[in-house]
Amino acid sequence: YLPLYAAAGIAWFVGMRRVRRRLDQDTVPLLAVVTALAFVLSMIALPLPGGTTVHATGIGLLAILFGPWTAFMSLSLVFLMQALLFGSGGITALPLNALAMGLAGSFAGFGLYRLLRARHETAALFLGAATAVLVAALLVAVVLGIQPLVAQRADGTPLFFPFGLAITLPAVLLPHLAVATGEGVLTVLLYRFLTRLRGVRMA
Repeated sequence: YLPLYAAAGIAWFVGMRRVRRRLDQDTVPLLAVVTALAFVLSMIALPLPGGTTVHATGIGLLAILFGPWTAFMSLSLVFLMQALLFGSGGITALPLNALAMGLAGSFAGFGLYRLLRARHETAALFLGAATAVLVAALLVAVVLGIQPLVAQRADGTPLFFPFGLAITLPAVLLPHLAVATGEGVLTVLLYRFLTRLRGVRMA
């Protein structure tokens, strides 16, 4: 976990510098509300086989509204508070969650949204949010699935997590298809609502 903390630490340092230049008195209140929504969404978790869960995240909405770096920092705070207050995710998993969901998911969703929005904004919103969820789920599934290969006892049995990629990929990704669809719809609806409010400035 130390290499992941090192990588996440670099990303947090860059993120703080980027976010500091973007925040203003008009952005902070809305960012706080959407971050709180992401906190609530990600606390509604359904268990999956193998010790992981499926839940909504709010990654796409945060990234599309405020940009991927701000989304990354906001989601990192969400994961930290969940770990400290509720033991959800845990401190050891914090850098993985931050990098997979907060960083990779945000950049993937935001990038696809920016690529498609000139052609069809509603489709761009939906696909951007859905992609953010699926990219995050894919990375988590891969990290879980390679655990039996990288962490073994002397006799070759898995040390921490017993299931390989053949199990983790479908077990994590298939349920997240439903989550991605739901988040896509929710992102479209909330984006339409928020952009009608006066003073809301999008990324």
